[in-house]
Amino acid sequence: MRALTKTEEMRLKKLTENSVSLALIEPTETGLSKSILDATGPVRNYLKENNFHDYESQAQGPENKVIIEGLIYDQFKIVKSNVSLYRPITKKGDPRIWFSGLKKFANPNHLVALICYEGKIHAFNITQLPIENLIDSPIANPLKELVEEINRKENAIANELLVKLRKIAKSGAIPSMVNADTSVGRTLETALGVDINSSKEPDYKGIELKSFRSKRRNRKNLFAQVPDWSLSQFKSSAEILDNFGYWREKDFKLYCTVSTLNRNSQGLILRVDNDAQQLIENSDKPKIGDFVVWILDKLHSRLLEKHRETFWVEAESTIVDGTEHFLYTEVEHTKKPITSQFDILIEQGVITLDHLIKRNPKGNVVEKGPLFKIKTTGLDLLFPPSEHYKLIEN
Repeated sequence: MRALTKTEEMRLKKLTENSVSLALIEPTETGLSKSILDATGPVRNYLKENNFHDYESQAQGPENKVIIEGLIYDQFKIVKSNVSLYRPITKKGDPRIWFSGLKKFANPNHLVALICYEGKIHAFNITQLPIENLIDSPIANPLKELVEEINRKENAIANELLVKLRKIAKSGAIPSMVNADTSVGRTLETALGVDINSSKEPDYKGIELKSFRSKRRNRKNLFAQVPDWSLSQFKSSAEILDNFGYWREKDFKLYCTVSTLNRNSQGLILRVDNDAQQLIENSDKPKIGDFVVWILDKLHSRLLEKHRETFWVEAESTIVDGTEHFLYTEVEHTKKPITSQFDILIEQGVITLDHLIKRNPKGNVVEKGPLFKIKTTGLDLLFPPSEHYKLIEN
């Protein structure tokens, strides 16, 4: 696909700001004349991820063609279209797509946006249509109605959660549930009626909750993920603890931060192997060297699983009669992290790893991580532009 013009970039940004997920396709002169377009990789992935069509499982030949109802948008009208999805018998059966009536709405090398929504494929020409004007128009139009409906549906749970958080904030400072560093999150989850457990699933109806004290802006938790033991020299957290742990009073533990920038006091450092697509932890002990491995694709999956949508909740901490109290004041709302940025931010030391391993009095090894954390200043580099909400109005 060709590079977007600045106007097309602005129109795409407007759609993204309104929570619209889409794919782009570029009709060529040959494609328009023959009524046949290549279903490119991004288009195929988009259709599959939205459970509309999977070309990989589709057999070749016209008898296996799939027709989906489509709608093509102009400024003030919608035209019905049949969307053909098929793989021809010729060659390797390269995936094809076609919209009936498309020639009336697109010229060669225009960019057409495809939106999978409510069982239909909605299409419109972002090269020609004044997207911003239509969405912001006080006059009703089909595209504005579609975008508003998608936005309303996409943000329904977020709006519900925001109402609850504002109600909690309005009630004033809440006494901490426990005397621990994690109490700021546990107290909020209890106030929301969220079960506190070790599940890897997001906390509130698909939205992850991450709370932090206002004065602590160093790093924020992203997710926990153990190494791929089958690819690693060490096969357990106990082995890591035995080799790098230390005594602190009565506890034998390994609580430390590891980054790609320099070795920590235990001699540990991270390294990204882009050829092997792995994150590797290394020791400066000659007999150990590289000792654990993470597959980058797995880390990307965990990031998307945990942070498809996240509320980063800030709290003011005060001590009242010896007990910590929390007043939840602000929310940063992020969506859909950019996984390709994850690797870059690890290499830049913006994302780091924390080991939190300890052997308890019974001799059992407890691992609360490894935790992948990000510097506060790195959120805008990992996530698209976020929304900020005040929970308490001045």
